Amino acid sequence: MSDPVDAADLVVVAQAHVPKQSLDLAPVKEHETTVVATARRLDDQGREIPTEEEEHTLRRVAGKVHWTAYTIAFVELCERFSYYGTTAVFVNFIQQPLPDGSSTGAGHSGQSGALGMGQRASTGLTTFNTFWCYLMPILGAYIADEFWGRLKTIQVSIAFAMVGHIILIISALPSVIAHPHGALGCFAVGLVIFGVGVGGFKSNIAPLIAEQHKETRSFIKVMPKTGERVIVDPAQTVTRIFLYFYFMINVGALVGSIAMVYAEKYVGFWLAFLLPTIMFAFCPLVIFACRNKYEVTPATGSVSVKAFKLWAFALKGRWSWNPVRFVRNCQSPDFWERVKPSRVQNKPEWMTFDDQWVDEVRRAVKACAVFLWYPVYWLAYGQMTNNLTSQAATMELNGVPNDLINNLDPLALIIFIPIMDQFIYPGIRRMGFNFTPLKKIYVGYFLASMSMIAAAVTQYYIYKMSPCGDHPSDCDKPAPINVWVQTLPYVLIAFSEIFTSITGYEYAFTKAPKNMKSLVQSIFLFMNAISSAIQQGLTALSTDPLLIWNYGFVAVLAFVAGNLFYLTHYSLDKEEDRLNNLEASAYLGPNPGARNEKIDPEA
Repeated sequence: MSDPVDAADLVVVAQAHVPKQSLDLAPVKEHETTVVATARRLDDQGREIPTEEEEHTLRRVAGKVHWTAYTIAFVELCERFSYYGTTAVFVNFIQQPLPDGSSTGAGHSGQSGALGMGQRASTGLTTFNTFWCYLMPILGAYIADEFWGRLKTIQVSIAFAMVGHIILIISALPSVIAHPHGALGCFAVGLVIFGVGVGGFKSNIAPLIAEQHKETRSFIKVMPKTGERVIVDPAQTVTRIFLYFYFMINVGALVGSIAMVYAEKYVGFWLAFLLPTIMFAFCPLVIFACRNKYEVTPATGSVSVKAFKLWAFALKGRWSWNPVRFVRNCQSPDFWERVKPSRVQNKPEWMTFDDQWVDEVRRAVKACAVFLWYPVYWLAYGQMTNNLTSQAATMELNGVPNDLINNLDPLALIIFIPIMDQFIYPGIRRMGFNFTPLKKIYVGYFLASMSMIAAAVTQYYIYKMSPCGDHPSDCDKPAPINVWVQTLPYVLIAFSEIFTSITGYEYAFTKAPKNMKSLVQSIFLFMNAISSAIQQGLTALSTDPLLIWNYGFVAVLAFVAGNLFYLTHYSLDKEEDRLNNLEASAYLGPNPGARNEKIDPEA
């Protein structure tokens, strides 16, 4: 391959072929100047940078994924196996009593159980676990961004989670569950410590896998087989990384959930808690073995505090008790421009960053505004883990445990994620349609709404065909409807995850400043905790004969929220390419590992 040619080379070549008299006497013609000015721009590796026209016309493809990303994906698989495998048996462990003749809780042909604390206790503790595990990412993100960095925070979080796992095993030992109240106390302590570890791990593992991809700028590539010129787009590469990251999450979730249900049923709860712990033990081993190979961002000090101070500084003179006026003031074009250091005459002491960092913070705030709509989506998703499981119990199971049906969701994801990556998304790009993250999120809301409509229709026919009418949960005989009818709502919600949940991980990473990626990721995850709190307020609808209203209400809510979401962020959607290609800030933070503190914006 020949060396790249730049504008200076074109001038030299042109002069070599022009007689001396021409050089001395003839002025440079206007069209000749244009040729030199439009020469190809190259990046620091000699690759062509796409022009503005090419940005809108050439097909975009993903780049190569570094091998270290696959090791992190395996770590995530092990962690999700341990989490979903452990939590899959929580309800039976807490709610159901110890079966007659069993010291381990194994039900064999009957119902497995251990503590016999009833449905209220099991619902309360499992809801607390969900809320706690999605609250703790904020603490883990703050520690990672400000003090320890992502890798150390992950390692410490793994240690916390391991201690939590061990305490949960102890709570399920036959000699301990013989004393239910003592076992419950032990279980609760393990749950709290377990959640601290899960939260710290969760907010940092996604940014860690994404930052293994070092490319930040698009470049032109010629496809070897076809000669087609395409744009290798870092955003597409990050999309691919998160698709397979989510793929590994669901492999772990599927295998862990199914295996532990049978471990609980035929051996006992101690084994259902032990096997996930053994799988989880691979996490620290892999992280330690590859610790020197990972691309990591150092802790940066009090960067998030400065981001909040910057936002408060921008709000000066813009506050209004009228919410419409307040939103308008915050969306005005000069809201962020006027607080850039180069435009502030008397700068506060904390304003030690450059103008570019203000642009990055603006982008992160816009992303967090996108995430504020997610609790509505998670309401629809959450039906899968509670109400749809209960719905399955009122249908003909034909020997299939009702709490196994919800594994249709991870199974569908495992099947369709590679199809989306290899065929659907490339096909959409070939058609010339710019399927931006916000458009994907919107489609996900629509699919979630369709899933809830399918669940509502199923519930209608259960009430219509059940021997007990609109109280099938109290009936000894199931409604004569095959449980596999639930395939439709589960597959629809799985597709919605591909568009909405995976894209949320991607959006949080790509829109956050380099020194705040864990924090922005944690805000995205925290929306699930808010959704859990809202779900508690809707429990009055989660019972017969109101379940049709429950599914219908969530369906309408998801549909309306999805449309309002896109209308609200329509202008932001148009900024997608510009936001992804902002000039990088030189500001990293005050910590020694961050390498700088003060930036002179006028230098």
